[in-house]
Amino acid sequence: MIALSSEKLQEAVRWRHHLHAHPELGFQETETARFIAERLSEWGYAVRTGYGRTGVIGTLTKGSSRKVLGIRADMDALPILEETGVDHASKTAGVMHACGHDGHVTVALAAARELVTETFDGTVHFIFQPAEENEGGARAMVEDGLFRDFPMDAVLGMHNWPALPVGTLVARDDDMMAAFGTFEVRVIGRGAHGAMPHEGADPLLAASQIVSALNTIASRNVSPLKASVVSVTQIHGGDAWNVIPERAMIRGTTRWFDADVGDTLQARIEQTARSVAEGFGCRAEIDYQRRYPATINNAAIAAMVRASAAAINLNVLDAAPSMAAEDFAFMLNETPGCYFWLGAARTGGDNPGLHSPRFDFNDTVIPGAVEMWRSTAINFLA
Repeated sequence: MIALSSEKLQEAVRWRHHLHAHPELGFQETETARFIAERLSEWGYAVRTGYGRTGVIGTLTKGSSRKVLGIRADMDALPILEETGVDHASKTAGVMHACGHDGHVTVALAAARELVTETFDGTVHFIFQPAEENEGGARAMVEDGLFRDFPMDAVLGMHNWPALPVGTLVARDDDMMAAFGTFEVRVIGRGAHGAMPHEGADPLLAASQIVSALNTIASRNVSPLKASVVSVTQIHGGDAWNVIPERAMIRGTTRWFDADVGDTLQARIEQTARSVAEGFGCRAEIDYQRRYPATINNAAIAAMVRASAAAINLNVLDAAPSMAAEDFAFMLNETPGCYFWLGAARTGGDNPGLHSPRFDFNDTVIPGAVEMWRSTAINFLA
């Protein structure tokens, strides 16, 4: 299964450690993009930049077939202070590759180099995408004409998955990752002295009741046969021990798969917040945003991915979809494709999850991941 020579594997690990040490936040990946573009150009790829601000697309065509495959890797880091203690730890305070996108870039680059010497018939586009973490870099690339300028028959995306053992893969026929929304509820009351609460309208009390009420939406307004999440993640309000403030703020996130569930969550959050606030003599202003759609695979392409994995002796697993979100969904809304998880668990010690300050991409994944991209591209473009 391991296509990489020892020398190439060592070089890939050096790339990964360099990228990890020099992380960049969404839409700021200028040095990462330069690193990618230089290597692709060196290997003979046609390189285009500027899609989604910092995105890079490397194109390789062989033969005469019009068949086209896209392979996407995300580039951005997270605003997290690293606590790994590794030699290649982030040199940028408060920014780190806590999701493994340094590994995703490395694996895609290594696969791109391997395909230069392979035989296939068609075109492969390696898509290096900015700003996957909350900022919608995939949407930005689509809006800048990614699929208009580079039509594709299929697009594929991969994520390392520390919850699964190395050597395993999950590619579902349908739902993979949930749709994702955010809400902010500003509760406006009337301030008062803490010793004389009857003279005011307490936005903190109203906010507390709103939080309790929001937690009933998924259990009482959505069918128990459909997945949904409403999570309050922030409450802010007040500055003094003895003052009831004028305002309080509630923030949180929603997740769903079915469009009607997404509609219900938004409607009920807005209705509930306003009604409860009014009951306490306050008013609520709501800012609700639908950030990412659900990540839903094409069944035929997912089957092709699973067949490619089995052919290189990866253990294909069945697993439930995740309620986390992924902006690769914007690409799947434009072109049929498949998003899959590649097992990346560490053994014999700590195995931090994605977005942990102790997370570091598992380099033992690199050979199998490169071979997965190489063999899948060749199979698709055979």
